[in-house]
Amino acid sequence: MEPEEGLRWRKQALKPIKTKTANKEGEDSVNHEMEEEPLSPSARLFHEPHFNVYIIAIMGCKTQIYPDIAKANLVHTLLKHPRFSSLQVVEDGGEMKWVRTKVDLEKHVIVPELNPNMDDADQYVEDYVFNLSKTSIEKTQPMWDLHLLNVKTSDAEGVGIFRIHHSLGDGTSLMSLLLACTRQISDPQALPTVPGVVYKKKKKNAMNRSSSWWIWHCLIGFWWGWKLFWNTVVDAFIFMVTALFLKDTETPLKGPPGIEFTPRRIVYRTVSLDDIKLVKNAMNTTINDVALGITQAGLSRYLNRRYGDSKKDDEASKTKNNLPKKIRLRSTLLINLRPTAGIQALSDMMEKDTEAKWGNWIGYVLLPFTIGLREDPLDYVRQAKATIDRKKHSFEAIFTFSVAELVLKIFGIKMTIVLSVDEDTIPDPKQLRDDIVDSLQLIKDAVIQKGLIKEDHNLNKI
Repeated sequence: MEPEEGLRWRKQALKPIKTKTANKEGEDSVNHEMEEEPLSPSARLFHEPHFNVYIIAIMGCKTQIYPDIAKANLVHTLLKHPRFSSLQVVEDGGEMKWVRTKVDLEKHVIVPELNPNMDDADQYVEDYVFNLSKTSIEKTQPMWDLHLLNVKTSDAEGVGIFRIHHSLGDGTSLMSLLLACTRQISDPQALPTVPGVVYKKKKKNAMNRSSSWWIWHCLIGFWWGWKLFWNTVVDAFIFMVTALFLKDTETPLKGPPGIEFTPRRIVYRTVSLDDIKLVKNAMNTTINDVALGITQAGLSRYLNRRYGDSKKDDEASKTKNNLPKKIRLRSTLLINLRPTAGIQALSDMMEKDTEAKWGNWIGYVLLPFTIGLREDPLDYVRQAKATIDRKKHSFEAIFTFSVAELVLKIFGIKMTIVLSVDEDTIPDPKQLRDDIVDSLQLIKDAVIQKGLIKEDHNLNKI
């Protein structure tokens, strides 16, 4: 597109469009003029060249996918949300706004012609997603697309791949959209239900509490508040110095400058959630604690193998500790800042002026990985629990969200922290995946061997 043509397109797109809504009898009601809404600072950040992020969701189907049915349902679900039927238009002053437009589903739903009996469908899907990471979606249309692949993989009869630009919303927003588009089989009008947390009500007996009881609880409250304040100060300081100069240790997992522009290869393995729950219940932790624990264990195993290969010693070197001391390896973890909401609130997020807000309401937390070989595999989970408990008792996510909003408003978009790897950095991503999966099995076996829980033969599959 030539500069003059782009300018004309921007001016034309800024004209609001009129839409009609229908009442229950199908008659047209009052025309509504769609208002232009500016992009939030977080949404604009995701358009920066160094932080141009897409969300890719891969969904398997038990039956073959029928594109016509999928398109017909998208009209009544996805396209009802303004973000999925709006352009992101740049005004002359540089400000970006959401502007409603008419969506051409033929440009958004891609159905390639494939051989349903291809030799390796799993590898084809993996390569297809890898090639998607090489391209981007034009801003002349709403920034999402859906790829329907009717190939039989090891897990599904057909595969749908959503590619959504992160400026449209965060993970919680997209999950709310998924919930709002689904209904119960038993009741087509009802939203699906999820188990909630049941809190036991404590009996109030304030009259019988002694003064020593109040003093003790006041001291505990003071200590809790002081730790919260101190943890937040420390986390905020580390976050700022990381943005300025503090770097991670040079390891085989760290890529060279410019890695944020390279394609991504996504590999995955389905594991049993029951295995994770077994470890969680035995060690009195959370699923996130176990997930971080097996990630630390898998990264440790993978790095130890890579360092062993670089030494070019005999085969025995791969079984001993080849890791350097004090490896600093961290991940930027995105935290949802919305209050905990029920399924109805998440579904209502699609509506306007609701308490549960759509968009990118996320803060950033620097999550350190503890890298090292442990004699007891359960130590990985214990360390993970300590790390997550420490991060929970801090306002780091709220601080980073507020600072990012302030910096973007004062100085503009140029501020970014990106941690990522590509295929050149990790030439054997499937080996890293297998190390993480094997770590779950090692931790589960350790739980059973220590007698923390009896083995259930129904929980053995991975």
